[in-house]
Amino acid sequence: MPDTLSSAPPTLLSDQDLYLFNEGTNYRLYETMGAHLASRDGVEGAVFSVWAPNARLVSVIGNFNDWSFGANLLSPRGSSGVWEGFIPGITKGALYKFHIESRRHGYRVDKADPIALWNEKPPRTASVVWDLNYEWGDAEWMQRRGGRNSLRAPISIYEVHLGSWMRVPEEHNRPLTYREMAPHLADHVGRVGFTHVEFLPVMEHPFYGSWGYQTTGYFAPTSRYGTPQDFMYLVDYLHQHGIGVILDWVPSHFPSDTHGLAYFDGTHLYEHADSRQGFHPDWKTHIFNYGRTEVRSFLMSSAMFWLDKYHVDGLRVDAVASMLYLDYSRKQGEWIPNKYGGRENIEAIDFLRQFNREAYKEHPDIQTIAEESTAWPMVSRPVYLGGLGFGMKWDMGWMHDTLEYFKQNPIHRKYHHSKLTFRMLYSWHENFVLPLSHDEVVHGKGSLIGKMPGDEWQRFANLRLLYGYMFAQPGKKLLFMGDEFGQVREWAHDASLEWHVLQYPVHSRLQNWVADLNRFYRSEPALHMLDTNPAGFEWVDCNDSLTSTISLLRKTENPADTVLVVCNFTPVPRLGYLVGVPTGGYWRELLNSDAQEYGGTGIGNLGGVNAEELPIHGRPYSLKLTLPPLSALFMKK
Repeated sequence: MPDTLSSAPPTLLSDQDLYLFNEGTNYRLYETMGAHLASRDGVEGAVFSVWAPNARLVSVIGNFNDWSFGANLLSPRGSSGVWEGFIPGITKGALYKFHIESRRHGYRVDKADPIALWNEKPPRTASVVWDLNYEWGDAEWMQRRGGRNSLRAPISIYEVHLGSWMRVPEEHNRPLTYREMAPHLADHVGRVGFTHVEFLPVMEHPFYGSWGYQTTGYFAPTSRYGTPQDFMYLVDYLHQHGIGVILDWVPSHFPSDTHGLAYFDGTHLYEHADSRQGFHPDWKTHIFNYGRTEVRSFLMSSAMFWLDKYHVDGLRVDAVASMLYLDYSRKQGEWIPNKYGGRENIEAIDFLRQFNREAYKEHPDIQTIAEESTAWPMVSRPVYLGGLGFGMKWDMGWMHDTLEYFKQNPIHRKYHHSKLTFRMLYSWHENFVLPLSHDEVVHGKGSLIGKMPGDEWQRFANLRLLYGYMFAQPGKKLLFMGDEFGQVREWAHDASLEWHVLQYPVHSRLQNWVADLNRFYRSEPALHMLDTNPAGFEWVDCNDSLTSTISLLRKTENPADTVLVVCNFTPVPRLGYLVGVPTGGYWRELLNSDAQEYGGTGIGNLGGVNAEELPIHGRPYSLKLTLPPLSALFMKK
């Protein structure tokens, strides 16, 4: 049966709740803190609570008391730092803030609720009294999702920014709502064959241009596109259509907006007081104080909230490197060493391990994914082995090397061949996701198709080859929206994707290629089952830099699953090209990026090739292949 989120009114915080909060181990703050509709002695109203240990007075102001800071005062709970109280007559939809008068410097400020379930639509900043009642229909998905999210499963992720995926030009270019997006997104993702959607942060953020990465509402989906229930509907709809949902989550920093977390009660409550620890020089944002127990309770509760209440299948943690290093993006003298004199942020490391332990303990069928851009060891290894405990990590090195290689004129690629092969020296150190993300198509970097060299035909052939090479490599896959059909202009967060280009065959055929790649990836166990195991990969020839070709085998425990991949990174067709294979017989050409239905020339191997008993590449048999220009071939016996 579909489960329904409980609407039972909460009680005031118990002494145990407060003890765990102050200890840093209350991972469900959203159940008791913030604003909750409740009944007291037959009187309907709401319970309010907020953490402000350095406040002299705290009151709730809202549209129910004319925003008067003297009308509804809260009471402190001992030495916990939490203020709370019941206000009669409050109904769902009431707007409110916390008016805080600090003990320090006479500071007074109106703050949005850090644990609000919903907020006013920006640029307005009040919190909204709300509930999470929703009848879910994704029970079948939830029961089976462990297999869909497994490291042995095909995981091909479609990265989406909600506000710019599709807009309504007839209505002042507004973005789709959560509910409007659900059928359109599910249909597109289903047709192109992705297994998961990853949303750039949906958590409330005041500056739309931050794409959600400057979060203020860690428990509230942005109201730009609808209510919490509307976002639940979107997740539910995707689940019912067999599509997993991953959310970007940003525990690394937060903005300095007055209504947000910064300088919350007249002191640096959530952030470090010393700017060498508490202020990010690049993003001009505040850094959480991970050593403060209440901050850990807050962030842990935020992570568990999205897993518990919104049924999400994974959290991708942004900017992990900025959390791990005290000297991240800082010059000498601009940072404070840890107690051992090192540059590692020990408190942040402990927090990340705590987050991963709890996430997998409560939801063993999800994945946590780290965007970590350095060579920090064992990011995706268990905590008990000394790792950070993530399930997967973005392979930023692969992304940089590969795009750098593809930017080269093919005549020069032979001098850069190692950029294709280097990752196999480290590819088993972590459980990798291969990301071609939003970061590669913004800030003047242009679109992916714009990075490819040559005339129009060569650019699209190169892009098909890039995707073929990506799907041949061990690791899960991620493409940013628009990349699947070769969007021409750089991504803009305030405009729709260029859906109109699909009327042109060169774009629609590229999308056909991505769809067939996704289907082939999902249907062939060799391309995904042993993504994190060296037994699943074998070079046939990685040294032919002179002709800029590579060949490899993807495998499972069953030799019959073996897939051969051969890539030609030049626009020169290779005739009679010999490739060693482990067995004789007929090897069928299952995918060819140069096929005419993908926009290619139609050069190929007429469906397949018989292996000859001619040893090469250390193997007893060989295939004499025709390699089309700028192509990826996938073959199987």
